[in-house]
Amino acid sequence: MTAVPEPATTPPDAHAAAGHPDRGHATAGRLDGGPLDVVGMGNALVDVLAAVPDRVLDDLSLVRGSMELVDLARAERIYAAIGSAVEVSGGSAANTVSGVAALGGTAGFIGKVADDDMGKVFVHDMRACGVELEAAVADADEGEAEVRGTGRSFVLVTGDAERTMATHLGVSAILGPGDVRDELVARAGILYLEGYLWDRPSAKEAMRRAVKTAHDHDSSVALSLSDSFCVDRHRSEFLDLVVNEIDVLFGNEEELRSLFSARSLDDALSSAGETGVLVAATCGPKGSIVVGGRGPVEVPAAPATQIVDKTGAGDMYASGFLYGLTHGHDPVDSARLGSLCAAEVIGHLGARPQRDVAVMARAEGLA
Repeated sequence: MTAVPEPATTPPDAHAAAGHPDRGHATAGRLDGGPLDVVGMGNALVDVLAAVPDRVLDDLSLVRGSMELVDLARAERIYAAIGSAVEVSGGSAANTVSGVAALGGTAGFIGKVADDDMGKVFVHDMRACGVELEAAVADADEGEAEVRGTGRSFVLVTGDAERTMATHLGVSAILGPGDVRDELVARAGILYLEGYLWDRPSAKEAMRRAVKTAHDHDSSVALSLSDSFCVDRHRSEFLDLVVNEIDVLFGNEEELRSLFSARSLDDALSSAGETGVLVAATCGPKGSIVVGGRGPVEVPAAPATQIVDKTGAGDMYASGFLYGLTHGHDPVDSARLGSLCAAEVIGHLGARPQRDVAVMARAEGLA
């Protein structure tokens, strides 16, 4: 495994022009071929955000607080039922690299969209926030009928700020090795992988290709475990990844307990410490725990003025943590920055920051 990199010094192009995807790959953001702090790889989704009364969940047979995969037909029924909504580019790793860019870092993203309205929303938004985008654009007849169209995630938020999610992966589910641009990965200080991708064989091979390219160019590799059920399905392979390929690991209590087959978080963190990997364990309102060379260190959560929508809290925590690592902060201060970003994003609807997190970070001496 490689060491966490020194900070990149080339400033981001935060004002890239918006546009639409072309056939093949849509490229945006930084075009000068310079170093990038973080390159993310994950599901390219459009978040469809809506505040809904409780009865809508019942009418749609959705379980409060759950995340359910749905086919295209059901996705269209949900869309028709929710009324007014906000559409913005999303997906876990895409949210994280957008957060890195919002902090003033340089970032890229690898994913797959369709040549449709949702795909245009995704590319437009990623370009607007200054992320260099390698979005493979699927042909109209590529993949089975159930994975046609750009992926979308319905995020339904009830009055208690609980989020219920229904996701149609669309063509993001058929991301493959041929969709990975080695040149983009090679420029990354840290390659950031979304664990959800491991569910599909072609995406798994794409991730393996990206990891090899990152190591060949002395880049570090970070993995988000994404979901405890995902970890349950791939525990053996994820453990092999962590021990042999990964430098930085993100997970919450349930995910880490599942990964290490541990009865408690303390046991999971003890096992994590034996791997030699830098671990950031998120613990909700209790903050996070960083496991590195000094052993477990607890980092309190940053105060939140209000809690409106918990969507994206973990993604933005990873943004702050990765930005910190690539800009000279130690892991504990990186976790403090992650907590600050997470506190901002839960204060409003949506998974992307609305306040200037770079200004917030500077006020705390973290940027």
